[in-house]
Amino acid sequence: MEPDAKVDHWAREVIGAAIEIHRILGPGFRESVYEEAFAYELRLRSIPYQRRLRIPILYKEIAAGFGRLDFLVDGCLVVDTKASEGLHPLYTSQVISYLKAMDLHLGLLINFNETLLKNGVRRVVRT
Repeated sequence: MEPDAKVDHWAREVIGAAIEIHRILGPGFRESVYEEAFAYELRLRSIPYQRRLRIPILYKEIAAGFGRLDFLVDGCLVVDTKASEGLHPLYTSQVISYLKAMDLHLGLLINFNETLLKNGVRRVVRT
């Protein structure tokens, strides 16, 4: 199932914000620097978001624990920011798990620690 037009719109806007941050800061900083800059850039662009959102992880009928989303854009797009050596497959699995937990279909994994940001952006679709 492909995400609807609203989610795709926000994905394009979020990627544009990430490109602006990467253009100015470049790679090499800690993840917290990019996360703070990303929140600021989203505010500047009037992109609605929630940050560090705590979500329950359900196992059958119980809450088995909680996860923490870096960003949830307009209640429909999960965004996970990284500043790491490449995108480990575990990061993608984590985004898929958050999408399942929230019953959403699209997430973006953005690794700012790349020379070219396009190599650090992964679109994650829950099918």
